[in-house]
Amino acid sequence: MLTLNTLLQKASRLDKLGIHLIRIGVAIIFIWIGALKFVPYEADSITPFVANSPVMSFFYEHPHEYKEHLTHEGQLDPVKREWQVSNNTYAFSDGLGTVEILIGLLVLSYGFSRRLGMVGSVLAFLTPIVTLSFLFTTPEAWVSNLGDADYGFPYLSGGGRLVLKDVLMLAGAVMMIADSARQLLQAPVKR
Repeated sequence: MLTLNTLLQKASRLDKLGIHLIRIGVAIIFIWIGALKFVPYEADSITPFVANSPVMSFFYEHPHEYKEHLTHEGQLDPVKREWQVSNNTYAFSDGLGTVEILIGLLVLSYGFSRRLGMVGSVLAFLTPIVTLSFLFTTPEAWVSNLGDADYGFPYLSGGGRLVLKDVLMLAGAVMMIADSARQLLQAPVKR
């Protein structure tokens, strides 16, 4: 018969499984979201974030004109699509998607290369810092003042809620870095 103490002892060892699940989860998110960056609807949806970022807006040709060219997910507006092409939205998104897929693959590479896994972990840590900065730079991260009393801080819009999930990505990356560092320190020195 299992006792509470036995169950707690078993649960106390779940961190060994947990770190692997964190790596797989982080890799899935980077690879899947990275692959979606090659699809126009996803590229269009990041336009407000990139256009308002002091670190990234230079990638766009016309970052200050983005508001009148936004579309909803699944909406095809050929005029707005053409503007996104001339804005460099899709080329930037393709590049970002490539980087995100690479980070996901580096995170997964931990299974055969602790050093590459460490690189992936560090990149997985740095990426959410950039993403979380969008909460401060992107007006669309907050509910707009459209008449309701609940708008602005602390009322996150759909985009803001999407960004906020990166707090967990950041925490998971810290765990991956710590585990990778521990494994690298325990590895025998090659001569």
